[in-house]
Amino acid sequence: MNPMPRIEQALQAAIDLGEAPGCPPRLAAAMRHAVFPGGARIRPQLCLAVARACGDSDPALADGAAAAIELLHCASLVHDDLPCFDDAAMRRGRPSVHAAFGERLAVLAGDGLIVLAFQALGVAAARSPQRLPRVMASVARGVGMPFGIVAGQAWECEPRVALSDYQRAKTGALFAAATAAGAEAAGVDGERWRALGEWLGEAYQVADDIRDVMADPAVLGKPVGQDRALGRPSSAIEQGLLGAIEHFERLVACAIEAVPPCRGASGLRALVRSESERLVPRAWCERVQRGEVAEPSALTPTTAG
Repeated sequence: MNPMPRIEQALQAAIDLGEAPGCPPRLAAAMRHAVFPGGARIRPQLCLAVARACGDSDPALADGAAAAIELLHCASLVHDDLPCFDDAAMRRGRPSVHAAFGERLAVLAGDGLIVLAFQALGVAAARSPQRLPRVMASVARGVGMPFGIVAGQAWECEPRVALSDYQRAKTGALFAAATAAGAEAAGVDGERWRALGEWLGEAYQVADDIRDVMADPAVLGKPVGQDRALGRPSSAIEQGLLGAIEHFERLVACAIEAVPPCRGASGLRALVRSESERLVPRAWCERVQRGEVAEPSALTPTTAG
């Protein structure tokens, strides 16, 4: 079953909550710009895949959790692109929110999406209100302090950081929230599912480091070479491309192994494998092994690929 229509419908319903008549129209447009059109939507896909594997006994709550996680992810991208962080002019192949609407509205749009995420989650819990505290706690844990994506962004402001700590917080935390919240929306203990998200999230960040070196900017939808230009922690820089690819493959294997026994286990493993190939294609690995790709230390920003 293709989860994308379900995800897009849940996101549209959430955005509609913030677009009542009389609201500030440019802020509403900025928030919509941040969410639509989306990227791969891998976090809400993962949330719904886990909910289905656990029986999906409350689809509305699972949809609310998936939408909340994607809204929080979109909010983090809006803030990540701001001039005080990456100063990125492009996101998903078009102007970033601050480039299109100005810095003040971008700050407010990110803030608004954070609040809207929890509002949408609360609205979705009518059928199973007793499940809401656990779902909300898992989602919030993936965002805030001490180990959520806010902490991950903050590590870029510290003089020194362990690469694994940075990756687990900046990317892994919201993936762990997606797997835990998906299970809890279905009435199942989310802690059994957290490891899957943690491994997959760390793999996703390593893949992002590799893509920052090897991807085509036109396909990626944003400039490449930014990790080196901005001095950000990067597996590709610290371990070299071949080492980063080998690390990515180990993390994917751990994520597959972490899928708990359930009726949907085979489908989840297939999702992880297909996503890993999308992120770091086998052809890239072969190019690196043949020595056809320059290491990040030899590149200048936007020239990779």
